[in-house]
Amino acid sequence: MPNKNNVEMLSKVKESLDSSDGLFVVDYRGLSVKESQELRRNLRDTDASMKVYKNNIVRIALKEADMPDLDLSGTCAYVFFQKDPVESAKVIKECAQKTKKLSFVGGIAYGKALSPEDAKAYADLPGHDELIAQFTHVLASPLRGIASVCAGPARGLATALDAVAKQKEKDAA
Repeated sequence: MPNKNNVEMLSKVKESLDSSDGLFVVDYRGLSVKESQELRRNLRDTDASMKVYKNNIVRIALKEADMPDLDLSGTCAYVFFQKDPVESAKVIKECAQKTKKLSFVGGIAYGKALSPEDAKAYADLPGHDELIAQFTHVLASPLRGIASVCAGPARGLATALDAVAKQKEKDAA
């Protein structure tokens, strides 16, 4: 008969998997309570949450949810993200650089397993807001050029009229 605590933990893991779009697995060994709290707070701002579960329980939950199997060993924490994996990965990377105690173990995004390198690569991608800004810039560049070309003749006419007016003032004086 399975342990009651393990059954409860399995249901919590399943609930976390169902309510998220994916997860990152991190090795949090050596992270102080204060550092862990700061990481959790920063993750919450990106619609993500960090939980600590037994690796075997997570393995079972992943298998039951028909998700890819991950290499889970050691001291693992699980960061479940709701929307954008990039923002959550950036928070993890920032904490890892700051504390030198956190590292990616892997993850699952868009239904595919991620190696530690793949998970780190998400942190280097531009975020949702950055992509929108880049896209807006790409769209605006040609429009700015068209507006400049269209305004050219009017600008030339205004300059010519101004020159004629100055010439008439000079002649009148």
